[in-house]
Order: sequence, then C-alpha cells, then structure tokens
Amino acid sequence: MMDWTDRHCRVLHRMLTRRALLYTEMLTTGAVLHGDRARLMVFSPVEHPVALQLGGSDAADLVAAARIGEAEGYDEINLNVGCPSDRVQSGRFGACLMREPELVAECMAAMAAAVRVPVTVKCRIGVDDQDPEESLFQLVDLCASAGVKLFVVHARKALLKGLSPKENRDVPPLDYPLVWRLKRERPALTIVINGGIGSLDEAQEHLRHVDGVMLGRAAYHTPDILGAVDARIFGEAGGVSGLQAVEAYRDYLAAELARGTHLAAMTRHMLGLFHGVPGARTWRRILTVESVKPGAGLEVIDRALAAVSGFEAQGVPRGLEAGQAA
Repeated sequence: MMDWTDRHCRVLHRMLTRRALLYTEMLTTGAVLHGDRARLMVFSPVEHPVALQLGGSDAADLVAAARIGEAEGYDEINLNVGCPSDRVQSGRFGACLMREPELVAECMAAMAAAVRVPVTVKCRIGVDDQDPEESLFQLVDLCASAGVKLFVVHARKALLKGLSPKENRDVPPLDYPLVWRLKRERPALTIVINGGIGSLDEAQEHLRHVDGVMLGRAAYHTPDILGAVDARIFGEAGGVSGLQAVEAYRDYLAAELARGTHLAAMTRHMLGLFHGVPGARTWRRILTVESVKPGAGLEVIDRALAAVSGFEAQGVPRGLEAGQAA
C-alpha cells in the first residue's frame, strides 16, 4: 500500500509472522530507474519472503526495473493492475490497464523472460462498464499464456471516474464468488483473493475456495492479527503477541535510530498494535506525541509499553485468544 508498507512497516510485520509473504508499496518504474534507489529499494534481510510491486506499462522499463529488483534480492516481482488513483491513471498504469490486457500480457512475458524469480499480477475484476466475467478471465488467460502462474485479485471493480481511491476500496460491491470461480475453472493457476477481508476467520473461509488471501488494511490497522497467522493458517505451534513483536522489533529500532532514522517514521506503523487492549489509547497517544520530538528514542517505546495491560501483557496473541482479528 502506497506510503504505508515501507521497509519499517514490513520489518514490524515480519516480527509477527515468519511465513506470510510481504509486499512493498507500489513503486513506479520511473522511481526505480531514476529515483533514489538506495532509499526506495533497500530492505532488511529479515523481511524475506518479500515481493517488489511495480507500477508501469512500458515493457522495456518494467524489464529493467524487474532486473534491478531481482538483483536487490526480492523474491517476487508483482505488477499492479489494480490501483485506481488519478496519479496512476495519468501514468497509464494501475487499474486502467484492465482495459489493455494484451499490453499487460506483453509486459508480463517480457519480465518473465528477463528474471528468474516469479512474476505475478495484482488486479481488479474489472473497471467502469466492463463485464467482470469477461475482463477478469481475459486478463488472467492472456497473462497465463505469457507465463504468469499467480494472480492476486481484488474482488471488486474500480470505478475510475467519479470515485476517489478511498471510495474505490469500499463502494463497488465485492464479488468473492467470481474469484472462487476463477480458481475452480483455472485450477492450475495460483489464485489469491483480496478486498474487504478483515479477520482470520474470513481468511480461512476463503481458503476453502482459493490458494491464498492478501490482507491489506486489516493487517495495517490491527497488525496483531498477523501474530496468529503462522498458527492458524500455516499450522505451526504458538503465536506472537503484540508485546513480543515490539520486543523483537526493538533491535531494528535501535539500529535505525543509530543510522539517523526518526523514531516517528517507525512508530507510525505500530499505532494499531494492542487494539482493544486496556491501555491501547495511551499507547497510541504516547507514540503519536512523543515520537516526533527531537532526539526521541527507545525510552518512548518503553513509556508507551508501560501503559498496555490485559492479556497482551501475558504474551497471548490476540488472534488466538479471540479467534479473529481485532
């Protein structure tokens, strides 16, 4: 998610789950090829497995960006064919590419031939007046012919005219059965569903029909949902509480502070931890107010943690205790 899932966010999320695949925020090919690559592309080794998500529509530029991503060590290169923002539309990438499936397939074929890591597509079921039963299947079939084996499908249309990006995440109706049908009729493909999924209970229901589930805002706003993923989704023993995740994140925080990273750049991703736990409001207030002050350091985290009580303090992951996301 643009401006959200940066490297600091991803390391925090990795402290909660060892198994989930993490995705970068979408980076345009222009940013990768001509921007501050050291800032935009860097990631911590602990993030693996991690996918680089690209935005673009020029095959040569996508190939060049994909090669850079592979050289940097990313485990997957994903093309965004779902973002509906005006900025994305003006650059001829994102969701508007649902109208150009042949071009998407051409780009995917070029990237697949250029790198050894998997190349994947994240898309909508259609845009504007398209019939999703035609637009989704056409895009998937053309890209599959180009060598793509994995598709992440946001199970709603994007209405490119008249709705804001925020409205496009909520207003167009979800059509989960269409994505389930895609998997049923294209069993050889790996189909991951996305859109409006807010709990692990919901995720497990979808996994009866598809191969994977992508959590976006639910994972960001209530990140402790991820602490139960390895146990509930992957069948591993135990889980990670918010408190345990913060303690594990501490070394990363200290190292980044020593490099000159502002504390607020990292704590902004931690605000949703302990959602619903006694002391959570104080946790958020201390991080929000104190982290922005000059020289703020780990003592801010310690003060905020002191406010948190309840079963989190006992080290019990909320997703396991409650059986669902906060």
